[in-house]
Amino acid sequence: MIEEGQKAPDISLQLPDESTAKLSSYKGKPLVLYFYPKDDTPGCTKEAIGFTELAGKFAKAGARIVGVSKDPPAKHRKFTDKYDLQVELATDADGTVTEAFGVWVEKNMYGRKYMGIQRATFLIDAEGKVAKVWPKVKVAGHAEDVLEAVKALG
Repeated sequence: MIEEGQKAPDISLQLPDESTAKLSSYKGKPLVLYFYPKDDTPGCTKEAIGFTELAGKFAKAGARIVGVSKDPPAKHRKFTDKYDLQVELATDADGTVTEAFGVWVEKNMYGRKYMGIQRATFLIDAEGKVAKVWPKVKVAGHAEDVLEAVKALG
């Protein structure tokens, strides 16, 4: 997993409109890049809504928020519309983004092992360095913690 102080990899993100954006295109402002397993599941929905509820405060602090999962762009659009989400969602269909950040991990549920996205958040500063990492996110209160870290960047 990428650590604090490292330069964020300049990977490409596939956006819901099916265009792509390089991570470096977000430079100049703080970026909250959060990884989550799947659209429209209970924990992932609560996390996206948590960031949405604070979206105005993140914007006031100059930060953008991008959530990343393997869900296709059409599913992201449906998820965004269903909950009126105010965060950008990106698709990592081929796994390059999750691999680059080290969040594609082996998971274990009810004794069954499988590969999946570890819920994690990276705060990337205006220069493209990772300022803070939350490696195993607990959804309750997470968006508030991230907002405080964004504010601390000044």
